[in-house]
Amino acid sequence: MKHETINQRVAALRSLMQREHLAAFIFPSTDPHNGEYVPDHWKGRQWISGFDGSAGTAVVTMNSAALWTDSRYFIAAEEQLKGTEFQLMKERMEGTPTISQWLGEQLSNSRQTEVGIDGTTTAAATVRQLILELRKNGGLTLRTNLDPLAELWTDRPPVPENKVEIQPLELAGETTNDKLKRIRQALRKQHADGILVTALDDIAWTLNLRGSDVHCNPVFVAYLLISSKDATLYINKNKLTPEVENYLKKEGIKTDDYTKTKQGLKDYFEYNILLDSQSVNYNLYQAVERNIIDEPSPIPSMKCVKNAKEAEGFRKAMLRDGIAMTKFLAWLQPAVEQGGQTEMTIDEKLTSLRAQQEGFKGLSFDTIAAYEEHGAIVHYEATAETDKKLQPKGLLLLDSGAQYIDGTTDITRTIALGEITEEQRRIYTLVLKGHIDLQLLKFPSGASGTQLDAIARKDMWKEGYNYMHGTGHGVGSYLNVHEGPHQIRQEYRPEPMREGMTVTDEPGIYLEGKFGVRIENTLLTVPYKETDFGKFLQFETLTLCPIDTRPIDLTMLNDEEKQWLNDYHRTVYERISPFIDNDEQQWLKAACKEI
Repeated sequence: MKHETINQRVAALRSLMQREHLAAFIFPSTDPHNGEYVPDHWKGRQWISGFDGSAGTAVVTMNSAALWTDSRYFIAAEEQLKGTEFQLMKERMEGTPTISQWLGEQLSNSRQTEVGIDGTTTAAATVRQLILELRKNGGLTLRTNLDPLAELWTDRPPVPENKVEIQPLELAGETTNDKLKRIRQALRKQHADGILVTALDDIAWTLNLRGSDVHCNPVFVAYLLISSKDATLYINKNKLTPEVENYLKKEGIKTDDYTKTKQGLKDYFEYNILLDSQSVNYNLYQAVERNIIDEPSPIPSMKCVKNAKEAEGFRKAMLRDGIAMTKFLAWLQPAVEQGGQTEMTIDEKLTSLRAQQEGFKGLSFDTIAAYEEHGAIVHYEATAETDKKLQPKGLLLLDSGAQYIDGTTDITRTIALGEITEEQRRIYTLVLKGHIDLQLLKFPSGASGTQLDAIARKDMWKEGYNYMHGTGHGVGSYLNVHEGPHQIRQEYRPEPMREGMTVTDEPGIYLEGKFGVRIENTLLTVPYKETDFGKFLQFETLTLCPIDTRPIDLTMLNDEEKQWLNDYHRTVYERISPFIDNDEQQWLKAACKEI
């Protein structure tokens, strides 16, 4: 994006701020549903700053501008903000001020003391915390009833109107009626009569419906109000086909227009309602006139535990994805040696191979095809300006995934395209050790992901290496590729690991300006055994794709790690080989050879 355009937008915003007597305006990354990935209509932070990462907050005052983001995007943000007024603020790094601290300093001599934020696109808890912090940092106040983008963003994309589809019961594994019964039982335990469901994937899961309103995520824009006796879906009715309308009637779900959600909350008749202020936007939260129970929704903890049909769907999707990945990897080396391949061309090739698989619905996220130094940019995405030519040397980091009708995939492989350095070999093996050790782990049911996280890091910690992202996240069942509430990461996440949860295993090491290594499989949490000390769990590896053995320093692997890798490759060959041609079989046989 041209930096002059960003500067013009900032200038236009300042004119509006002057008119509205605002000292600053804050642009979060979120939408009215607090989603990680949002429809284009709500990408206001990207519009005003030019930074397109999935996480970040832009703030503009009359004289300055800054953007806060996390370690995944430090390198990318620095590049994208060049030529603009926006200063990069590195979150969770020593010396980085909070937004409120920065505003207190920037506005210390300002005659205006009011800061703006759109209360429709900001969680209630975030707004309440901001109000307290701004008051503390300079006596600033917060205004929440203005969306400057409604006036300034003249070619703003509309809210999507894509049609909604039914997810068949043979894939969902549980009826909507049964899910609503479970939700109401959980609400009773929280002493709640009802709930407003705002997260789009929670709504899709509850109703066994899917959509295409969010890039790479099969969800649709709506709210779901559940009371003790009925449920109302607030949605643009253009999105409902006659088939879906009949289905919802049969399931006892009422429908009303999306814009009537606030009125629906005002008309809500029960004694109390559960609203999670961490996810419900401020404007809707303020509209409620009943007693509010401010607790997390019970739905994410239900959704993340896959039933037998969903688990089987994952296995089938992973097989088809593994076939596409194997075909791609067998093609890759000769193609690179012939010349003419770039990060973008191999992305297109892999996508085309996935698209040939039965049940393919699209990508689960934009592919990260990162060669050599680009591999050190954790969430790198090649563009026409950055697209790098591949050569028969060095490391290619390839993080990709797909949406299939029966499951969502997420896989990373780091591939040696030829000669590599001893440093690359050592780093690769440290990452592989962490990747394998997590999958070898047996652990008590109820342990949190934070307790598991150190297993993947212990060997790299010995060498003084670390990574700033999580080791693993949940994966949806033909839903969002990032699913909570459980995570495997250093920062404390209390959600217990339970049987049936899907989770990724993706340790990495990144050396800025040089290269990056990440290896990722998707796992299913399954029973191990029961003892006098309780129930123990282990991981079933769902992903089926060879791990490159050429960059391994075999002296660094212990016997158990070697055995795991040999067993895994035996399984990959047995499962994948019947579905590929003779040449691909020969390649796969060599790739899965015992070490």
